[in-house]
Order: sequence, then structure tokens, then C-alpha cells
Amino acid sequence: MESQFYQINILKLLLKWKFHLLIIVILAVIVGAVFSGPAFITPKFKSYAVAYPANISPYSDESETEQMLQILQSNDIRDSIIKKFDLATHYEIDSAYKYFYTTMLWEYSQNVSISKTAYEGVSMEVMDKDPQIACDMVNSMMDFYNKKVKYLHEGKFIEVVQMYERAITKKQEYIDSLENKFYELSTEYGLLDYTSQSREIARGYLRTIDGSASSNINTREVLRLKENIEKKGGEFILLQFLLEREATKFADLKRDYERAYMDYDRQFSYTNIITKPFVADKKSYPVRWLIVVISALASFFITFLIILIIENYKGMTKSS
Repeated sequence: MESQFYQINILKLLLKWKFHLLIIVILAVIVGAVFSGPAFITPKFKSYAVAYPANISPYSDESETEQMLQILQSNDIRDSIIKKFDLATHYEIDSAYKYFYTTMLWEYSQNVSISKTAYEGVSMEVMDKDPQIACDMVNSMMDFYNKKVKYLHEGKFIEVVQMYERAITKKQEYIDSLENKFYELSTEYGLLDYTSQSREIARGYLRTIDGSASSNINTREVLRLKENIEKKGGEFILLQFLLEREATKFADLKRDYERAYMDYDRQFSYTNIITKPFVADKKSYPVRWLIVVISALASFFITFLIILIIENYKGMTKSS
């Protein structure tokens, strides 16, 4: 039976059934052209952009491109796009439908594509029946991406800013306490400059001052200041050292704080756009000629297969 099937001359069959095949193929072409038209399939226009990440740092082992891809595919950006363009209404999905959200996500996935390019860029494509909406959705996707990255960076840097603010406040309180103690030693004990005052006290105490001023030495005041230096001189020197050291630390903290605040307050763009989206003037879906060709080829092969079965059956009947 199998050998008899293959003995059929294909060329003769084509010639014998040529008009039937031709008519069926022509009908398939007509049907394909009609059913691929706008009356049956809504035309869709494509808008796309290609961008590289900028001003971001990778997490863990992922690259900047992978990070950008993850953020663009996040629920936040997807839901923001759905809300901004009211895609439920645009896609004609009833909000009262039991599987509304699942249907909404499926429709979104069919029209929005985000992928990594061969050269470590990110491609964002949107298909829509309205070419302007397709273009606007791509632009909004990049805007929401920039806002999302800015939000993430601000959340990270505000913690650093607040840490420095606490450290500065604490350091300022400590410096104020040192200055209060220093002021107390200055006003109550007359200590202003340990080195120069010690030198002058020694000269007055030993009466080594030359000229007429030697007779005007206030011995009582010299002795009082000498006693104060002996009692509080060490504390005074320590306070001077601590104030100088803490002032340096305070200046370093202020510098680090200002740098952290600049990171927090920076107004950066986080994308380098290589290809900007534009409003398409020609539909991208459906590819009508491709549907017609596939319809014609499919109808031809199916019809020819049926013809082979019919001819083989006839041959078997005659032989029996």
C-alpha cells in the first residue's frame, strides 16, 4: 500500500488538478487579504527607543544595563503606564470582569516589549492602534524610569545625609561645651593665652622687665594670675588642644555632609537616549502580504495533500 502511494506521479497530479489548485489558492489569497484587513484585524503602529543607563551603580553582580532592565520591567513603572494612559479603557477591558487584572497584564505584555540589545543597550517597544499613544508610552516609560531611579537614590542618600546631620549636631554640642568651659577659664581665671601669659608672669615675678615699667609691676595681679595658671593651666592647654582638634573634625564632617547632600539633591538624567521614539506613519501589524502568502501556501499544501489521498484511494480501489 505504501509503495503504491509513492508511485503516483506528482507532476501529472499537478497538471491534472491545476485548475482546482489554482482556484483554491486564489480563494485563499482573497480570504487572507480580506481577513487581514482593518475590518477584522486592528492595525497597530510601533514606536521604540534605545537607551543606555547613566549615572547609576550596579548592584551585586548585575551590570548597569541589567539594572535598567529590571527597573523598567518593575510593577511600579508598568502600573504607572497603565494608569496614566487609562489602558483599561483604551484596550476596552471591562473593569468589572472577573479576570480584569490578569487580562490587563496579558494585553500589556502583548503590546509592550523591553529587552537588552546586543550592544548592552535597552530597547523599549510599544505597539498600539494609535501611533501617538505608542510614542507617548515609550517617552513616559523613560520618564518613569528616571523618577524611579531618582527615588531609589534619594532614599539611599537621605540616610547618609541624616547620619551626617546627627554627627554634626552631636559634634556641635561637644564643641559648645568645650567653648563654655574655655569661656569660664577666660572670665573667671583670666586665662587667654597660656604661652604669652606665662612668659609675662615670669618676667613680672622675677622683675626682669627693663625701663620705667619695672616700677609699675602689679605684683598682686601677677601672683593671682600665677596661681590661676598653676591651678588651671593644664586644663586650659587641654581645652585649647581639644577645641582645635574638634574644629578640624567638624570641618571634615561639614565637607562630607555637603558632598552627601549634593548626591541627594542632584538633578541627573539616568538615561543616554541613542534612538528617540517617533510617531509612526505606517502600521507595523499585521504584515498583510505575509498573511496572504502563508494563506496561499497553506491552502496549496493542504489541498495537494487531500488530492494525494484521493488519488491513492482511487488507485487502491482499481487494483482491488
